[in-house]
Amino acid sequence: MRTFIFAEKFFLEDKVEGPGFLEIKDGKFGAYSEKRPDESDEIIDYGGRWIAPGLVDTHIHGFRNHDVMDNDFEGLKQISEGLLSCGVTSFLPTTLTASTESLNRVVEMIGANYTRVQGAKIKGIFLEGPFFTETHKGAQNEKYFCDPSIDKLKKWQDLSHQFIKKIAIAPERKGSAEFIEYAVSEKVSVALAHSDATYEEAKTAVEKGASIFVHTFNGMSGLHHREPGMAGAAMNLRDVFAELICDGHHVHPVAANILMNTRGRDSTVMVTDCMMAGGMPEGNYQLGEFPVEVKAGAALMAGGGLAGSILQLKDVVKNAVKWGIASPAEAIYMASTAPAKSVAIDHECGKIAEGYAADFIVLNPSLDLIATYTDGVCRYQD
Repeated sequence: MRTFIFAEKFFLEDKVEGPGFLEIKDGKFGAYSEKRPDESDEIIDYGGRWIAPGLVDTHIHGFRNHDVMDNDFEGLKQISEGLLSCGVTSFLPTTLTASTESLNRVVEMIGANYTRVQGAKIKGIFLEGPFFTETHKGAQNEKYFCDPSIDKLKKWQDLSHQFIKKIAIAPERKGSAEFIEYAVSEKVSVALAHSDATYEEAKTAVEKGASIFVHTFNGMSGLHHREPGMAGAAMNLRDVFAELICDGHHVHPVAANILMNTRGRDSTVMVTDCMMAGGMPEGNYQLGEFPVEVKAGAALMAGGGLAGSILQLKDVVKNAVKWGIASPAEAIYMASTAPAKSVAIDHECGKIAEGYAADFIVLNPSLDLIATYTDGVCRYQD
């Protein structure tokens, strides 16, 4: 007996189809067809619902009172399982700027245990720092800032079993060009972040192989008509991806729309930058070594600056559509396929395509999450 999903719409790799039927075979996607299957086949009926790829969060620090930097596998499991309620089926656990010893322990723990999580799949590690500069430090601890080190990256790769997929640096730091070339040669995507770089410095970094701008507009030199800065580079340079946090606190919807229009929605990457307070009540939490207060939907440091977010990726999709800056298909793409492409894991996740793991979400036409599936099995239901 074969199994098919019936739904009103399917957000496939490069088009929206439906109503129709999508085969699920041995935990993978089969073919899509408008033709009704045989009477002997099993049909899971999501009439009136929409089927979209599982979302991919390539920048997330924590969830449900757990932080990646806790270096606790049980906490990592809780993050993985909690993310199913956010529509996320794949993610990159994201570190913070910290001591080399602390980062050594965290990447070693993730590299040794990532296959043991039971929820959203861990597809690699994102090292956010420590190669940043102070002017736009955000919620990163400046006492650990240093110049990019190829030796450190080699060590982290060894400890994690070659599991570093993405690393963020400030391109104006000494040795950045050589570091970027080495990292890219090792298939590590280099991102630019927490930087006061000029447009030319950012452009040089991209020419060396950097390909992602982290939480665009936040933690970077802004756009000025005589010095376009990092923000101008994120909007203007070709063949790069630009992250965006669409929670209504980090970036004004108009600014988000400007980025999407200039960068293109196919290379705009929706991320959450979520910290441990995601999925938790308002109150006091930690982001690395910093105390954080969560109130009115924002995570704030003692001085009032933003400290990551409590955003869920399913709500990013809703926000972009609600704000009128993206269609449902565009918003879903920016939260699934584009993130996967940005770190070169789109050969295994981020799209509904034949032969891919059957990781998908069920939405209603208001974009509320109804269910999350991994490998063809329903793992979360609202």
